[in-house]
Order: sequence, then structure tokens, then C-alpha cells
Amino acid sequence: MTNISKVIPESELVLNQDGSMYHLNLLPEDIADTIITVGDPERVAEVSRYFDRVELRKGKREFITHTGYIGARRITVLSTGIGTDNIDIVLNELDALANIDLRTREVRTEKRVLDIIRIGTSGTLREEIPLNAHLFSEQAIGLEGLMNFYCPEFDEEEKAMQRYVQDILQPEFHFLHPYVVKGSASLASRVAFDMIPGLTATCQGFYAPQGRELRAQTSHHILNRLRKIDHEGKRVTNFEMETAGILGMAKLFGHRACSVSLILANRVNETFSKEPGQEMEKLIRKVLERL
Repeated sequence: MTNISKVIPESELVLNQDGSMYHLNLLPEDIADTIITVGDPERVAEVSRYFDRVELRKGKREFITHTGYIGARRITVLSTGIGTDNIDIVLNELDALANIDLRTREVRTEKRVLDIIRIGTSGTLREEIPLNAHLFSEQAIGLEGLMNFYCPEFDEEEKAMQRYVQDILQPEFHFLHPYVVKGSASLASRVAFDMIPGLTATCQGFYAPQGRELRAQTSHHILNRLRKIDHEGKRVTNFEMETAGILGMAKLFGHRACSVSLILANRVNETFSKEPGQEMEKLIRKVLERL
């Protein structure tokens, strides 16, 4: 990542009239160093209900933010909405809040490192992974293309997996340019040490991009190809719509990120969780107890 030494123009760093970030509607002092992201705006309150004290509630569009405390630890929970297009907005604006002086529009010399934990839902491709299991994304395959618009620095393990995935998807999925990124091992060791380690595929949609058909027929059968991935014992375990973008953008900015998922659907067995709300509450409590 190249540091910007010049003043960032108003057209690039867009602020509201009160000086807050354009989409998130937040000021730098509004966010903690530990940030939980959730897709569903209603899930923000489901997380913050366990705070000992909530000091801030803000919202704009699908981006709802609560910041408060559990004991002495300050935590922010923020909804992203669905998809890596929203992740692009959220991660850029979170980093701007942490590392850009919004008054001078210059990048700060001393960088603030955020811990970002995604708590979400997912479907599995593996028959042996049960419904309601808790899984963390050791690595993620980005099929939606977000990181191809940036200049990330992938390590050799990530590059090798990326080449392998590209070969598996060819020639049928020649229009996809997958990237592979690892999550933060140190963050996962704190919050996900007893969860199933996974290789997560991040898709650009919920229906055809994940192999679902209602009335519109899919042009390609992505699940068949994803099931063929087996690289040094790593197979695709689950898929969703945000994880690769979160891990990739966090790495780009020098933050730590971890994604944990509640497995709600098993696409092999064609089953779905009977009590998704109660099961999500269990995962939320587990993560909060470990922060």
C-alpha cells in the first residue's frame, strides 16, 4: 500500500457537513480498536445488548454502529450490509477514521491497527460439517473480484493457492479472477481456537453465483468446481459474500481481521437450521466472551 503524502481532495475523501465519514456517519473518536462487523443491521443490537454500557448509537443507510464497553474493553459493532461492494466502503472508511486526519486530509504518520472480527452466517459444501457449527475462515477465496482493483501484497502460500484455484476454474469460469487471502492467525487464536478451520469462498451474489436456481437458470455450476478444490489437504468448506473482502482489505491497510461463521445451510444434504436466531446468539456470546 502506498502512503498518500498529499492532501486528499474532497472528491476522494468525502465527508458529511459535521466532518464525519460520508457513508458510516462516524467520527474518529466514535470507533474502538476492536470492531465487530455484522451484515444485518438488526444484529448490531443483538451484539450490543451484551455490552455493560453503550456510549454511542449512530446510523446511516444500512450502516448502524454501536460503541460501548464490556468491562474495561471498548468495542464497536457495525453493520456492513451484504456483499463486498459494501465491504469496500466500510473498510476504507474505518481505515480513514483510524489513519487519516479528517481536518487536514493527510495520512497520519503513526498508524492505528484495528482488530476486525466478522460474525456472520454461511452455507457449507461439506457433508460432514453439521448445521449450526461454528467455523472460522483460515483462508478465503475471493470470487467477486474486489481485491483486483487494489495492489495487495500476497505471500507465497496465498499466491500458490490462487494459481491452483485459477487452474481448477478454467476454462468454464474464465471470467473469474480469484484471489486468496489468509485471516489473522493471532486474532483467530483468541476468538476461534475451538472452531472448525475453513477455506471460505466469497461469492458476488446469493443465487446463481452460489449455484441456486429459482426461476432463472444458472449459466454455470460453480458448486461442482468448488468441490474439486483440494490443495495440500485444503478443501472449500463454506461460502458467503463478505469474508475475502474483509480479510483482503484489512491486510491491505495493515489491520488484523478474522471471520467466524454460523453454518446455517448444508447444500449437499439440502438442509437448513431450524433455529438460526438462537444459534447466532450462541456464536455472538462466544466471541464476546473471548475478546
